[in-house]
This record gives sequence, C-alpha cells and structure tokens, in this order.
Amino acid sequence: MVEMLTQGQYDLVFNVFSLVTAGMFAAAIFFILARREVAPKHRMALTLSTLVVSIAAYHYFRITGAWEAAFQFVGGEYLPTDRPFNEGYRYADWLLTVPLLLLELVVVLGVSRQLTRSLATKLIVAAVAMIALGYPGEVAATDDPAKWIWFTLSMIPFLYIIYVLYTQFGEALSRQSDRVRALFGSLRTIILVTWSVYPLAFLAPYLALDPATTEVIRQVGYGVADLVAKPAFGVLLFFIARQKSVEEGWIRGSDEQRVEAAA
Repeated sequence: MVEMLTQGQYDLVFNVFSLVTAGMFAAAIFFILARREVAPKHRMALTLSTLVVSIAAYHYFRITGAWEAAFQFVGGEYLPTDRPFNEGYRYADWLLTVPLLLLELVVVLGVSRQLTRSLATKLIVAAVAMIALGYPGEVAATDDPAKWIWFTLSMIPFLYIIYVLYTQFGEALSRQSDRVRALFGSLRTIILVTWSVYPLAFLAPYLALDPATTEVIRQVGYGVADLVAKPAFGVLLFFIARQKSVEEGWIRGSDEQRVEAAA
C-alpha cells in the first residue's frame, strides 16, 4: 500500500494520464476525419479504431479523477485519502477495447466472411478471458498466492493470441501486397511489445523497490503502453486501409461520389 508520494511522483503519473487522455481524444478526431481517405469497404476498420480510442479516452478521464481523489497534498507531499485508487476503470476499458482492437486486425484485411468469423471468434474469446482472469490477480494482495495463480491463468490466453497472430493469419496475409504485409507485421510487433508491458507492470510490486516507486512504474507503464497500443496502432491500421484502397483503384471523392482509378 502506498503511504506517500512525492510531488514529483504524483505529478508524473497525473501528467501521463493527462497525455494519454488527450492522445485518445485527438486520435478519435483523426480517425473520424480519415474515414473519407479510404474506400467505403475499409471504413469499418476506422470506425472500430474510433470506438477503441473513444472508450479509452472516457476511462482515462475517470482514471485521472480517481487518481486525484486518492491523494491529497499535505505538507509538501501527497498522502492517501480514504478513497483508494480504482484500478477497475482500467480493466473495464481493456475488457471493451482489447477485443475491438483485435477485431480491427481482422476487418482491415478484407478476407472472406468465413475466415473473418473464425479469426475474430478465436481472438475475441481469448481477449475476454485474458482480461477477466487478469483482474482478480491485479487486485489481490502482493503476498496472496492467488495473485500468481490468476496471473498464470491470464497468460494462457495472452500467449494463445500471440500464437494466432503469428501463425493462423497466414492465409489472410498470403493475398496481401508486400506493403500491406509489412504494415501488418508492424501492427503485430506493436501488440507483442506493448502487451508485454502489462505483465511486467503487473509484476512490479515484486521488485526490490519502495511501494511509491512501484506504483509510479506501474501506472506510467500502463499509460505509455496504452498510448502506443491504441492511437499509434490505429494510425498504422489507417495506413493499411489507405494502401489497400489505393491498390484496389479507389481515389477519394465526395461522400456521394467515388472515383475509380484508371486501370
């Protein structure tokens, strides 16, 4: 339990939360405006990106408020109040946004309906299981053996998702251009790298650090990972949708008119 934060520690976490909130809102506006830059068949992917960052922006607004309520400035330090920091907001966010984020990957490739359904079902079910199993471990006490049990259980669907992304997307990617495959590879790398931050932050309490430093590492780690895993991920997804639109001979026109490129 955190007994005290220095002003620098408190401000660092608060400023990261503020940065992430602003980044999510800015990304939502970008994805809305960018819809007209891709062919209509690929706009659903950008709609999903908009939903992901909008949901995340709302939850980070609530997370920031919970952080403010959890501490009070007394004598040059931030001391805990009688209102504990609510970590549940973060898991509520992930429970909604992680399945949507994975669905984006499937939708943007524009593969057959059967393959889309198969890949989406596997990824969404695994994502929900990963988040649902991770939350009890998150809120469990550091010295509670159940914390490790829940952590291990949540890692099983996490590893399964990575397995699906790097093996079972082969058929979907085989029909894509070299440029699209390269961009998709970057998306998978973002997922692998940023999602690896979450289990590391989960294990931060076991480092030989004081509770305040541990809490700052966890919250900053989660925030930075979310910023890359959602807005930056969505921008790369936009580039894929745009590239596929160009390859399919689509040139942006008005909402009422689509201009087909000359063969």
